[in-house]
Amino acid sequence: MKKYFLLSGMGLAVLLFSNCHTAKKAMVIPKVKYEPNMQTVLVANCTPCHFPAQRGNKKPLDTYAAVVTNIDDMIRRIELNPTDKGFMPFKHAKLNDSTIAVFTKWKADGMLEK
Repeated sequence: MKKYFLLSGMGLAVLLFSNCHTAKKAMVIPKVKYEPNMQTVLVANCTPCHFPAQRGNKKPLDTYAAVVTNIDDMIRRIELNPTDKGFMPFKHAKLNDSTIAVFTKWKADGMLEK
């Protein structure tokens, strides 16, 4: 009986202490970058109006430099309600929260290009 309690106690101690080490890996959230992330979102949601190559006649947002220059206004406008003046995308449904989050995270991550 004494061996049973000793083995049970040792097993419990191992179980408790196995989760106490500090070597756990932290979850790393990848940074949003222009080419693999932002460019895809822009093509999907801002074409053709903001892409001159596709006969867009609005402010061009088809290059990294153009998007960096206009990111604050872009975020402001996509966060508006569809009934607000200046809402984007014009004549379309409001972008979902996860799409808007790509814009804000890209800016917060330092607007990396590649």
